[in-house]
Formats: sequence, structure tokens, C-alpha cells
Amino acid sequence: MNISSKAKWFGLFCAFGLSGCNFAPKYTPPETVVPASYKEVGDWSPSAPADGGPRGDWWIGFSDPTLNDLIARMEKASPTLAAAVARYDQAAAAAAQGNAALFPSVDARGSAVRQRLSGDRPLGAGPYTYHDYIVGLGASYELDLWGRVRNLVRSGEDNRQASAADLASVRLSLETQCSELYFQLRGLDAQITLLDDTVEAYGRALQLTDTRYQDGASSGLDVGRARTQLSTAKAQRVELAVTRALTEHALAALVGDLATEFSIAPSPANPAPSAVPTTAPSALLQRRPDVAGAERRMAAANARIGMQRAAFFPTISLSASAGYETIGGDLLTAPASFWAIGPATALLSVFDGGQRRAAVDAAKGAFNEAAANYRATVLTAFRDVEDQMALVNRLASEAKDQDDAVVAATRTADLALIRYNEGAASYLEVVTAQTAELDSRRAALTLNTRRLQASVDLIRALGGGWTVEVANAGP
Repeated sequence: MNISSKAKWFGLFCAFGLSGCNFAPKYTPPETVVPASYKEVGDWSPSAPADGGPRGDWWIGFSDPTLNDLIARMEKASPTLAAAVARYDQAAAAAAQGNAALFPSVDARGSAVRQRLSGDRPLGAGPYTYHDYIVGLGASYELDLWGRVRNLVRSGEDNRQASAADLASVRLSLETQCSELYFQLRGLDAQITLLDDTVEAYGRALQLTDTRYQDGASSGLDVGRARTQLSTAKAQRVELAVTRALTEHALAALVGDLATEFSIAPSPANPAPSAVPTTAPSALLQRRPDVAGAERRMAAANARIGMQRAAFFPTISLSASAGYETIGGDLLTAPASFWAIGPATALLSVFDGGQRRAAVDAAKGAFNEAAANYRATVLTAFRDVEDQMALVNRLASEAKDQDDAVVAATRTADLALIRYNEGAASYLEVVTAQTAELDSRRAALTLNTRRLQASVDLIRALGGGWTVEVANAGP
């Protein structure tokens, strides 16, 4: 049989190995009962097809250049995101390493030896010195008759896709954290502006009360109340400034900057919440990266069952070598050539005390755990969406009532001040009305911030800008 015939037989063996048995259980994505619609859908979370949901750079919808810049900086410098990218790179490398097992390994070798043989050796004919020069290639290949290698490759690819989903989860989490902290910062700026205006108004009220006291039109008690009210507002202003500083420091750490060198200029502008279009409930299972990651880990666990079952069957390997060898003549010539196909080896463990059976049971247990984790992730995903929809819609209704309260409190405070100036009421009535007005305005600003944060959390719960194609293509 010539070399070309041998090569053909070797190719047939390889093809047979690639098309052998597979002992992994048949895997299909788990059937999940999905409701026809979300329970908490309302005016502020309108239902829409998946393509109408937030995708890509979803934060741009808030039309805030500062927020856009913060998230861009976070993408470049966040150590948390960098660590997640590194974990994905490890998973991708492991998948590529496993994929290499599908192909024969080929080694090149060469040697040059000068050797003297003993003249006293058995059947020796005197001492003999010679050179031995060898160059050649060697190849080895495991026939994948039982699917061990294919399941190894499949498990590695599933793990890579799961890692891509994990990376998307980390990125989405950081984007939402950054947005929520930023909206909290802007809410504090709005409250600080309100307190600045309030301190100025209370200062004028104190001057008015003091003048009336000097003229004998009011008592020292009124002056004391006005001064107490002014000092309390100033203290609240300081407390807000402290909270703003801490929020700014948290943003610095999130985007990867030193708190010492990071600052955001104050702005009283507070973005208005907007309605977030939701996806169909079934699309949630594809849009949320944590759900997709849990499903991919279940698929990887299923493939590992096949790997462990294959251990009950022999491991069959083929090898081949070819090259040139000479003891002194021309090396790269036909007479100096050599080749060999084989040996073909088979290795099977006859007795292992139940180790392989235990390995299969462990793999099945890991699959059952992954399946339970997937179901828990799905339940959590639907709970997250319903929670955030409830918040978005209930907070919108609460904000409308709070705005009505602000209007009423403002009118009450104006009337109380008029009555005081006309001598028809004490300053206690003014203090009570103005305190109620300030509390109502601060509550309205706090509600606006909570609504913004709830909108961001709803986007996170719906999967943000992530799509299932990300896992297939990588980040």
C-alpha cells in the first residue's frame, strides 16, 4: 500500500471519529410558561414590540450630555468592567483551547547525533562511530467515537456564551448604577437650589419680623421662630451638600476616576421621567443577559454529562510520522525518507471502583442545579419587571398628587404671610405653612428623582440594550 492510500485511510478514520456517537442527553432550551402580558403595565410603561424597547445606548433617551459623557468614561476606565472583560477573555480562550482538540496535533522534530558503539557489545564487530541526522513531522489524533471531544468543545462554547452574557450583565448594571447616581446628584442639586431660595426668603422674613418687633407690632417670640426657621433651613442646606459630595465620590469610583480629581458642576435642571416602552413577556427571556447566561450554563452542564459517559468507552488514538534520516549522506533525498502510520492505541479502564459512575452522577447533579438556577433567574426576571412597572406607574400617580399638594401648600403659605402682615395671625401660623410648603416641594423633587431611577431600573429589568446575538458574537 502506497503513501497516498495510507493517507486516505487515515482521513477516513478521522471522518469516522468526527461522526461517532454522542452520549450527551438531547438538549433543548427549557420550556418556560410565559404570561400573555405583564400585570403592572400602565400609562408610564406602555407595551410595545421588542424592537420598540430600549436598545444600544439607551441612556441617550434622557438627552443629558453629562450623563452620556459619564457612561462613556465608565466604559473606558471602570475596573469592574475591565475585570468582567478579562473573565470573558478567559472563557473565550478556554473555548478556543477546547476546540483545538477537534484537530490532529502535529509536531516538528529534528536531531543531530554523533555516537560511538562499543566493540564489546553483543554480536559486536568492533567499535563503530557514526552520525545520525533526523528531521520530520509527527501527528497524533484522538478518534472522537463517543463524542467526548465534541461535548468538550460544545461545553466550552456554551461557557463562552454564558460569559458574554455575564459581561453584558455587568455592563448593564454599571450603566444603570451610573445613571441612578447621576439622577440622584441632579435631584440633590434641585433641592439645594430650593433650599438656597428658601434661606433667602426666610432671611427676608426674619428681617420683616425683626422690624415689626422693633416697632412693637410683634413679639420676640415671633423673631425667635423666624430665626429658628432660617437656621433649620441652613442646616438642611449643609446636609444636602454633604450628601451631594458623597454621591459625587461614588460616581468617581464607578467611572474609574479619583474622587480627589473628579467633579460635576451643579445644575438645578432635573430631567423629567419618560415612559419606557416594554417588550412582550416572551422576549424578556431573550433580552435579559442573566437569563441567557443561566440557559447557556445549563447547556454546558448537559454537554459535560456526555463527556463523563464517554469515559465508559475506550479512548482510541492514531499517530503518524514522516521525515528524513541519514548517517552521513544527503538528508533531503528519497532514499533517506521514512514514514509510519500507527500505532493505533486503545485505552479503557477496566475497574475504577465506581469512579466513572460517580462522575456521571455528579455531572447530572450539576445539570439539575443549573436547571434550577435557570428557573430561579427567570422568576427573578419577571419579578424585577413587575416591581419596576409598579414603581414607575405608582410613582407617576403619586407625583401628580404631590404636585397638587405643592400648589395648595404654596397658596396656604402666601395667605398665612398676608394674614400675618395684616395682624390677623401669629407668626407660628406662617412658620407652619412655610414648613409645609418646603416639605411638599422637597417631596416633589425627591419623587422626580425616584421616578427617574425607577425608569432606569425598568430598562435594566427588561434587559437594557442587550440582545441574544451578543452572546453568539462576543463583546
